[in-house]
Amino acid sequence: MALTRSRAAARRRRWTAVLGATALAVAGGALAAPAGATTTSQPVEFQTRCVPPPIAGIPPITGNTTAEITVDKASPKVGETVTVTYTITKPAASNPVDLALPADIMTPSGKVVLGGAQSGAVTVNGPKKNPPVPGKGSFPAFSMTGTFTVTQAGSITLSPGDYNIHTSYLMELDTPCTVLTPPAPVSETVVASPVTSPNTRALALDTASGDPGVRVTVNGSKFTPLTEVTVVGRAGAAETADKMTVTTDSEGSFAARLKVNDVATTGIVAYEGAAWDPEKGAGPAAYKVVVPAPPNSQTITAAVTAGELSMTQAGDAVELSSVDFGQGGAATGDLKTVTVKDFRGGPAGWSLTGKVTDFTGTGGSIGAGNLSWTPACTAKAGSPSACAAGSSGPVGSGGATLASTPNGALTGGEFTIDAGLSLDVPAFTAPGSYAGVLTLTLS
Repeated sequence: MALTRSRAAARRRRWTAVLGATALAVAGGALAAPAGATTTSQPVEFQTRCVPPPIAGIPPITGNTTAEITVDKASPKVGETVTVTYTITKPAASNPVDLALPADIMTPSGKVVLGGAQSGAVTVNGPKKNPPVPGKGSFPAFSMTGTFTVTQAGSITLSPGDYNIHTSYLMELDTPCTVLTPPAPVSETVVASPVTSPNTRALALDTASGDPGVRVTVNGSKFTPLTEVTVVGRAGAAETADKMTVTTDSEGSFAARLKVNDVATTGIVAYEGAAWDPEKGAGPAAYKVVVPAPPNSQTITAAVTAGELSMTQAGDAVELSSVDFGQGGAATGDLKTVTVKDFRGGPAGWSLTGKVTDFTGTGGSIGAGNLSWTPACTAKAGSPSACAAGSSGPVGSGGATLASTPNGALTGGEFTIDAGLSLDVPAFTAPGSYAGVLTLTLS
């Protein structure tokens, strides 16, 4: 009987050491902001109360926690998805016992509280991944990520909320931690802009060409009713002296008789306001001033035919490096090279985005958010457009930009896009092959 009591007491002391250390560990840690995240956030300090599992025999722990919240979009539009990272950056205490804690036993989860223009809470989760913690040693860092959809325009504040540490060591146990005086201080603010209505204004000309001094009838529709509109000739991106104003009718339509003299004119535009604004204008509608040929001459013409926007890739299978069971880490590789050809010859740029599914296998799955990329984009010599590589960071099921070119007076060219890939594999992922599908979209 005495031996039984002794064994029970020893086992309880072991549980107390392990769970007591875990309960204190949830008060803090430190991680750098994830790659690609904005850096407008600031660390904040707040009091937390952590309640160890009853079996630990340790009373609730109250202490100061320092945390920081980062986002991948500081200026989203209504309807866009924002990725939030909640990081504990300073612990309230260290491991109080001599017993070392093994690796990969802690899985954090929590909430980020929204305020300002949008209320609610964002659920965030972290990976089951921590290094071994030596006795009396500092606790490891941990961070949690989640997403929310912007529903309101304006300033949206993000504050650290309650969190929980689930431990998987001998038993499955939870240590919940609550903010003593909610809400905690604001750590990050995003400014959301409204989605602008599509511009449906349109122009039509009664003829596409004419001699110098001929008046062309310009018909406009879907402008703001009873508003003054400027109708003007264009020589490329510059306005010419051929200009007039007209007022729309109650339906937002107008008919203007514009006299075109400048032989350099290539089109006609119309807009509301004092200067050209693509959101409040229409055109250019193509127009050519025909200069009469002198006697005994011949006019020689040539045409450049517009092509299309297309994409090809060097292959459809990527083999990442392997990782060891119990160690986990980054499985790395390279995206098969993608070639984008923009032979449209117009003013529009393009965007190449990608999204990935979860990586599934016989032993379970690895989340889509664990795949990150580092994009690179090179424009072929002579291409009118400059290519911008997307930000390094997670791809996820919500998607991310791989590369893009901006709008301009004349765009186009040929572009080569590559990316380094890295899949963060949790340490104790079951052995086997895991596959996910990365879908690229060119628009």
